[in-house]
Amino acid sequence: MVIRMKHSKGKRNRVRSHHALTPAKMGVCGHCGKPVQPHVMCKNCGYYGTRQVVDVLAKLGKKEKKKKEKEIQNV
Repeated sequence: MVIRMKHSKGKRNRVRSHHALTPAKMGVCGHCGKPVQPHVMCKNCGYYGTRQVVDVLAKLGKKEKKKKEKEIQNV
C-alpha cells in the first residue's frame, strides 16, 4: 500500500519526544528506612505508613526470622 501522507522527520521526532521513560519515584519507609514506592506497602517490614499491614516475620523460618528481627532493630 502506498503512504497517503508522508510524515516528515521533524513531525516523526516531535511525536516521539513524548515517548521518553521517566525513572520511578522512590520514597523512604517511615518504619525501617528502606526505599519504597509511594502508596505501596514496604516489602521489607510490611508497614504502610504507620500501620502494620502484613506480618513479614510470620512466614519465615526460625533462622531467617532471627536474622530479619536483628536487621529491623539495627535500623
